[in-house]
Amino acid sequence: MRFGQKHLLFFISAALTALTLVAYEPIRHNGFVNYDDNRYITENPTVTGGITWQSVSHAFTQSHFFMWHPLTTLSHILDCQFFGLNPLGHHSVSVLIHIANTLLLFLIIRNITGTTWASVFVAAVFALHPLQVESVAWAAEKKTVLSGLFWLLTMAAYIHYSKQPRLSRYLLVLLVFGLCIMTKPVVVTLPFVLLLLDYWPLDRVRWAHQSKNTKPAKSNQKSIGWLIAEKIPLLAMSAFLSVMTYISQETGGVVRTLAKMPLDYRIDNMFLSYIRYIGKLIWPSSLAVFYPPLHLNLLNTTALICAFIFILISATSIYIGRRKKYIAVGWLWFAGTLVPMIGLVQVGAQSMANRYMYIPMIGLLLIVGWDVKDYINKQPRARIAAIILGVAALFSLLVLTRMQVRHWQNSMTLNEYTLKVTQNNALAENNYGSALFEAGRLDEAISHLNKALSIIPKMAEAEDNLGRVCLKQKKVSEAITHFKRVLQKGPAPAKTYANLGSAYIQVGQFDLAIENLNKAIELKPDNIDVLNKLAWLFAAVDNTSIHNTQKAVEFAQRGCELTGYKDPMLLDTLAVAYAAADRFDEAKATAEKALNIAKSSGKEDLAGKIQKRIKLYEAGQPYREQ
Repeated sequence: MRFGQKHLLFFISAALTALTLVAYEPIRHNGFVNYDDNRYITENPTVTGGITWQSVSHAFTQSHFFMWHPLTTLSHILDCQFFGLNPLGHHSVSVLIHIANTLLLFLIIRNITGTTWASVFVAAVFALHPLQVESVAWAAEKKTVLSGLFWLLTMAAYIHYSKQPRLSRYLLVLLVFGLCIMTKPVVVTLPFVLLLLDYWPLDRVRWAHQSKNTKPAKSNQKSIGWLIAEKIPLLAMSAFLSVMTYISQETGGVVRTLAKMPLDYRIDNMFLSYIRYIGKLIWPSSLAVFYPPLHLNLLNTTALICAFIFILISATSIYIGRRKKYIAVGWLWFAGTLVPMIGLVQVGAQSMANRYMYIPMIGLLLIVGWDVKDYINKQPRARIAAIILGVAALFSLLVLTRMQVRHWQNSMTLNEYTLKVTQNNALAENNYGSALFEAGRLDEAISHLNKALSIIPKMAEAEDNLGRVCLKQKKVSEAITHFKRVLQKGPAPAKTYANLGSAYIQVGQFDLAIENLNKAIELKPDNIDVLNKLAWLFAAVDNTSIHNTQKAVEFAQRGCELTGYKDPMLLDTLAVAYAAADRFDEAKATAEKALNIAKSSGKEDLAGKIQKRIKLYEAGQPYREQ
């Protein structure tokens, strides 16, 4: 490589990095949102506790929100280890990974095609397109950018192997792909993409019409059968991940049965989504975090038109792809990598999702980039116009991405925007109502939660949130009614039993409170808030019929273990439990530790209560709450 080329690559890489940083600069003002961030990060003790032997073991042996992706779980744990629950640290890591993916994409495409400026175009649009914001700005969706990183690293390892096939290089491909499948289930289509790369631009395919005695144009060319056999170990790993994922999601009840979502709807949604994804790529407007199901059928005119367009584009791309190989590869890349998320196996209620385009969009960008390149080669005078249009497009994408990042500032802004750009969106109504509840705007919260229930009457989460609002308003009997309705609608989540238990505490029905809190612990053993409430009930409430000092200590210790003995409130509960068990020396020592943490974290009210309880322990008396 000449000296000048090194400088050019450095300049391009620096420019791509700078543009991406400018596009995502507003992310420094963003927090967590109430759509999965709690389940993945903020309310997940395995993650918030940082790196421990227990958390690492859990990452590899347990599913994380119905998915087995240990590297993604570990990455969240590491974020909490270094940044705690400061959202800026979590978001910054995602932005840096996205930048790394952009640079890798540029270098890989340039390396295998020998074309610089078309590669720059593909990488720049990949970096700046607002469709990517969901994957980068949503903390819980870090698995997408992380899987993208290992996807591209696997491609790089495969390209290295393809140039001079050796066992050691092939084993490296298997190793990196093994790491890749630990990030997100959708990477199962990567072996298929590697086969496409064999066709173009690696040109590794030796066709059947070529004479066996004819020396191949390239020493690494092989028959189609050989190239497919070469991918069998990778396909086996993909099959393993598919089985693991299906088991986790089936066990968690997130896979939609045909009874709930008929096959005709799935097929309709598949064709419709393919066309909508292309539309969002060309004209990125109304980008919602959740697109509600459209409930069309196969006889719907829109569905039939979309099916016709998809089949026509597929046939045309394959036909033209005999001459312009990049068109067939680009289209099959796009269509093939979307298969796991296109809805034939429906997980969740969304009809489509922006994050699903993170890797698939590369296929369409390859078509655009190389088609423009071919046109300019034939019409050199069009070069200036192409540059101007390309720069204008990239500038527009940068501006749109900055605007889209701002919508992710918090739960309020995200869901308010989503409701503006979608219709009959029960999830957004519920999440917006929950955000309004957290902000203390209770009447508005009730309005949106009731809208969610009017769209989906069986929506348990909205019913549960209405119960929480009633609890806040001291309407305990109404709250209990709402929580019981959730239980009547089907298998209820742990939080509903926890909320019902809290309601019973407020009316002094401690036996029912304990019954429901215990059920919550059965469903979610690491629920810190419930562990704390049970420990407090067993140790502190002035009702001897429910006292159980052994369980009080057990639950309080469990809560402290999950938080690394760093939470002053949980340490205070443990001290109360020790005192109830007449272990006053341990109660005093634990309370003093809680006091120091409370003071250092500015929790003066809690510190004052702990100080009063320490005096009781010194006098050999347990604490009793009247």
